[in-house]
Amino acid sequence: MNPRSLLLGGALLVLVGWALPFLMVVGVIGPGFGLSFLSYALLLAGMMMGLVGSLMYVHRRRRAAEEGSTGEGE
Repeated sequence: MNPRSLLLGGALLVLVGWALPFLMVVGVIGPGFGLSFLSYALLLAGMMMGLVGSLMYVHRRRRAAEEGSTGEGE
């Protein structure tokens, strides 16, 4: 999977997971246990997706830098 898509998907999940409690506090939607649990699950999944996406991005960049530098010294 593409690291950018993981990062974007994770950011979207975090934003939705943040917006739901905000809307509950403001009073736009009614608070509920299920909705609060869903919001927490979305936040957690978004954070994990973002973490995995950023790790994959760094790993690919380092691997590409190592492959580019190994042929120059010989």
